[in-house]
Amino acid sequence: MARERIVKVLIDGATSDLSFTYLVPAGLRVETGHRVRVPLRNRSAIGTVTVLEEIETDNLGYPLKPILGVVSEDPFLTAGLMRLAEWISSFYLTPIESVIRSMLPKPSRGEEEKRKTAKFVELAVALSPEILESFSGRQKKHREALVILQEQGSCPLTELTGTHGVSRPALKALQERGFVTIVDRIVSRDPLGEVEYLESAPLVLNDEQRIVLDQVFESSRLVEAGEKVKPILLYGVTGSGKTEVYLQAIQRTIEAGKGAIVLVPEIALTPQTADRFKQRFAKIKDQVAILHSNLSEGERHDEWRKVLDQKARIVIGARSAIFSPIENLGLIVVDEEHENSYKQDTSPRYQARDIAVVRGHLEGCPVLLGSATPSLESWNNVLSGKYDLTTMRLRIDNQKLPIIRVIDMRNEGKKSQSGPTILSTRLRLAMEQRLAKGEQIILFLNRRGFARNILCPECGYVANCRHCSTTMTLHRKEDRLICHICGFSQLPPSRCPECSSRSIVNAGYGTERVEEILRQVFTEARISRVDTDSMRKKGELRNTLNAFRSKKIDILLGTQMIAKGLHFPNVTLVGILNADVGLYIPDFRAGERTFQLLTQVAGRAGRGELEGEVVVQTYTPHHPSIQFARHHDFDGFAEYELAMRRQFNHPPFSHLALITSRSVHQERAEFSLKTLHARLKRNLPAEISLTDPLPSPLVKSHDQWRFQIVLKSNGARRLASHIREVMKDLTFPDDVMVTIDIDPYSMS
Repeated sequence: MARERIVKVLIDGATSDLSFTYLVPAGLRVETGHRVRVPLRNRSAIGTVTVLEEIETDNLGYPLKPILGVVSEDPFLTAGLMRLAEWISSFYLTPIESVIRSMLPKPSRGEEEKRKTAKFVELAVALSPEILESFSGRQKKHREALVILQEQGSCPLTELTGTHGVSRPALKALQERGFVTIVDRIVSRDPLGEVEYLESAPLVLNDEQRIVLDQVFESSRLVEAGEKVKPILLYGVTGSGKTEVYLQAIQRTIEAGKGAIVLVPEIALTPQTADRFKQRFAKIKDQVAILHSNLSEGERHDEWRKVLDQKARIVIGARSAIFSPIENLGLIVVDEEHENSYKQDTSPRYQARDIAVVRGHLEGCPVLLGSATPSLESWNNVLSGKYDLTTMRLRIDNQKLPIIRVIDMRNEGKKSQSGPTILSTRLRLAMEQRLAKGEQIILFLNRRGFARNILCPECGYVANCRHCSTTMTLHRKEDRLICHICGFSQLPPSRCPECSSRSIVNAGYGTERVEEILRQVFTEARISRVDTDSMRKKGELRNTLNAFRSKKIDILLGTQMIAKGLHFPNVTLVGILNADVGLYIPDFRAGERTFQLLTQVAGRAGRGELEGEVVVQTYTPHHPSIQFARHHDFDGFAEYELAMRRQFNHPPFSHLALITSRSVHQERAEFSLKTLHARLKRNLPAEISLTDPLPSPLVKSHDQWRFQIVLKSNGARRLASHIREVMKDLTFPDDVMVTIDIDPYSMS
């Protein structure tokens, strides 16, 4: 009986989970996670090996085709990542092929791995003094090239012809005479290659930091002993030194021969976090890999390749970094674990914090979740015993938390005769005092652009996007009205399009307008704005933050890009210009997000030797989220908010599934969802509740009409099982897209 190696291959495809069995040709190295080329009908296809086994093929009754080859000699997905992909596919109701595709960088998804190459000149023979002496006179450059190659062994062609001035004809002549060869080599792009890092030493820890670190070490010891461990929630106030704990925990992990993943929520946090890690681990080149969406596709692929080749043992990045192919994973850190940006808003709609916990469980490694304002999901997991808790309630060096002053803007508005007040009297005076002392200021407004919209007071006209059911924002610099949903833009009208009145006014304000006012009020101050409009060029964010750290900028104005995780010791004043932004959106998490954002922004003040002050401007000063943030009272807020959530059975006491249908045809989108609703309602388990089909809060986006239903249950698996059973035999019109979001973070 013939025993042969066979593989099951998951074929690439946007919506299918086609899996076929193939033979492995003798002598070809194939493992689970390999990307392979296979015959499929009359063409070849690319797929991922999910199963590898040896069987007796004589009794199959049908011939098996052999695979055609491998995309790369290396398996792109570890065994742990393959198990994780299966879990994500099952939990989030996403085809596993889509999950696997999201785990791989784009250059690795095709028929061959796209690697950047460059031409190098290599010395082909040993050089004697006599050979070098033979090059003289007009062949002086020939000799210079040979001397350089003799010293270096090889040199990039562009360096020889550019820096050293060796002509291409001279190199061609040397190549024809057999002295040199010109070859193609794979080169790696380093997004931080131009930055030189000096190694930094570990800092002396305080008592709270040592307790946390010992708890992480104990968790690692238990894992080594084969025991299961719980994720650890680190609740540490802003400025308590959480990053130093991460650094020393990872240092121990690396010394044990294991790897680590550090997730950060914002691209804005990546430069500062990456710098600290690069400095601490500067002794070994390429030990730290950076992965986030601001890198080019090539840079991301090369950083991912460093991890795959086991050169980089530490990965820092946004949510997709959780899929890094690190072997022998020893620690996962999720910084600012409460952040909504860990939730993916396209398929697969995973929550990176939760995936970190699952990966830690599957691969047997400790998971450390850190935040000054933990999510209520994580806090409830602590209360229910699923997570362990460790706390750091004091700032390092006994620094005091900043004083938070709440300004009622309703009173300020009574003093103004020219529209809404942007800077209250208290904030303006505080800014003048801080600037006079040479101290720095951060101003926060989570709304970009010049004006929220434009309107006509004569007839009530408002400039709405023609493709989305939302207003358009005025951007003065571009002189355009821009939709922040779909990006559509148009020139602002000089008169009302409906009544021809010239009395059109700007309503509301954004960071662009605030910057203009700041330059008028504080004429001597050096001001910089940080938002997605002003930080478009590569490296601009890093340069701005470095300039602010070097005290070359006095006032830093920005959106949530500057709200958390950044450390500037000379910042003594933080102004929150409109604390009500986002407080009254139709979402049960609005109060939690506002509390978290206010606390995080306030935490940027007073992180050095000087005391900090925070001025919060609001039209609802008595709102619980604002009052709890004012007193730095997370425990009180969590108790209050969890009581409210329990009363209405909202998460974390239940799980939600948001199902949305969308189409350019309003009637088809609505009818398709009603059909699905009727199927879901039939045989609906008693523990699952189901809402009626309704228009989404954002009923139109990108020219598509949107309708939604929400299912709620105490068990996520039961919820997913019922939806899966209904969806498996249901088809929709080609122009109707139906999406399922398990545990959604946005209800719009």
